[in-house]
Amino acid sequence: MKSIRFAQTFCLMLFVLFLSSCAKDSTNTPDNSDVRSKFIGNWLVNEQWTKLTYEVTITADNATTDGVYISNFSDAGTNISAYAYISGTSIALTKDEYLSNGWVVNGSGILSGTTKINWTYTRNDGANLLYASAVYTKN
Repeated sequence: MKSIRFAQTFCLMLFVLFLSSCAKDSTNTPDNSDVRSKFIGNWLVNEQWTKLTYEVTITADNATTDGVYISNFSDAGTNISAYAYISGTSIALTKDEYLSNGWVVNGSGILSGTTKINWTYTRNDGANLLYASAVYTKN
């Protein structure tokens, strides 16, 4: 009788261990709650004032939960990035963002749906102050 009770207890313990090992590993689950996910990617830009068309790439800043880099912002060059923060459907450059080419930019945009950002911003190249509006369309 004791050996049957021992076998039942042993089997029950193995079953509990088996079930606990089947728990979903949360570290392998992608984080869909990242507020930046809708902004990340390549965007085609149409500036209304300058009539320029160019492409930018928005990438996440892995050191923060809301920061992004925008390469080629205002057609500054693909190796030049502006820094912005995401909050809900808004994206905003840091105040007086100094780009490595000497430009100072300020501005913000609003995400419309999942494929369009409407931007207004200024760009000061030291000689001229440009007031710009642009539409980003996701590629």
